[in-house]
Amino acid sequence: MWSPEREAQAPTGGDPAGLLPPEWEEDEERMSFLFSAFKRSREVNSTDWDSKMGFWAPLVLSHSRRQGVVRLRLRDLQEAFQRKGSVPLGLATVLQDLLRRGELQRESDFMASVDSSWISWGVGVFLLKPLKWTLSNMLGDNKVPAEEVLVAVELLKEKAEEVYRLYQNSPLSSHPVVALSELSALCANSCPDERTFYLVLLQLQKEKRVTVLEQNGEKIVKFARGPHAKVSPVNDVDVGVYQLMQSEQLLSQKVESLSQESERCKEEARRACRAGKKQLALRSLKAKQRTEKRIEALHAKLDTVQGILDRIYASQTDQMVFNAYQAGVGALKLSMKDVTVEKAESLVDQIQELCDTQDEVSQTLAGGVTNGLDFDSEELEKELDILLQDTTKEPLDLLENPHETLYTNSVPKPRILDAELEAELEKLSLSEGGLVPSSKSPKRQLEPTL
Repeated sequence: MWSPEREAQAPTGGDPAGLLPPEWEEDEERMSFLFSAFKRSREVNSTDWDSKMGFWAPLVLSHSRRQGVVRLRLRDLQEAFQRKGSVPLGLATVLQDLLRRGELQRESDFMASVDSSWISWGVGVFLLKPLKWTLSNMLGDNKVPAEEVLVAVELLKEKAEEVYRLYQNSPLSSHPVVALSELSALCANSCPDERTFYLVLLQLQKEKRVTVLEQNGEKIVKFARGPHAKVSPVNDVDVGVYQLMQSEQLLSQKVESLSQESERCKEEARRACRAGKKQLALRSLKAKQRTEKRIEALHAKLDTVQGILDRIYASQTDQMVFNAYQAGVGALKLSMKDVTVEKAESLVDQIQELCDTQDEVSQTLAGGVTNGLDFDSEELEKELDILLQDTTKEPLDLLENPHETLYTNSVPKPRILDAELEAELEKLSLSEGGLVPSSKSPKRQLEPTL
């Protein structure tokens, strides 16, 4: 928000993006209250104070998040929140409260909280606080000057995490050491200005995920290996690998430049030949051959450098694999500490014994309860056959008089077969009506007289 470009793009009022609360345009009375100044103390009217603070504090932070910035100033906020020519009179109090709660921090205080020798580099980037700000703080005046830069703490952490993920997903992550200029180019879209970029690096350094070192007048940045790992200090190996990477890059650029020069000499020789200038064409071809020899020599050096880098990367991978194997062996030893072959065999035998016992119990329960009596199934079958034969041989004599009482209370009712009932019914029909028996004659059910 502080840069001239953002100042030129900052809205002077209204809500063109539709990101402000609904009452911004709809509730005049409410907005008049919110744009008024805070009382000198919250004790005067805590309800009004909390209502205003609950409106403006989240709005300030959400506005900065939408703008993609981590640095803010009172003057920028007053311009951004203009409404119908009016500016909020209580924004300074809101910023003071956010500072008190730790959601905002003065940029100078944040830089002082990071113990790093590279804070001073970057001409014109980190400036000392004006004398009046220093005196006001010494005298206990907590007012926020309109030009003082404040840092949104949570937004800065989010931006630092974004930059770290961006680096991890880029080709630069092949080695933990990277040139500051390359990292700055990578983060151009995430960090809108150089000052924000430096603050992000300070935050990452505060989290012990990066360290910065100046090597031969050039700043290099070393990242932690993993998202949860802490960065180690830059050592001679890191510097050596970084120099090899820079040599590889310079050699590649030189080869590309000489290749273009070779093509240019070839084209000059072709044009001279067409124009009949044989000597000029020969000179161009000789220059082309000299350039190609230089290219071959550079290719040999480039192959050597790339081979060394490949070996370094392979050794780092081998070390990671070795460490993983070592950790795995240690874990396996710990888990198998009390396990032996004899114990395993004894455990299997116990399991088999329990399974056999369970099978015996299941078979016993499946046999049922006999109450101490043993029955022979064959004898039961024979007795059942005898009963069936006796039932079919016993004749059933019906009473000649249908109206006579068939049963008494003391004698159980005999079983009457359906065929015998049919025959008796036909006899009754013939005796009563003198009709000829017919299979289609309706059948009447015999009703005994009670």
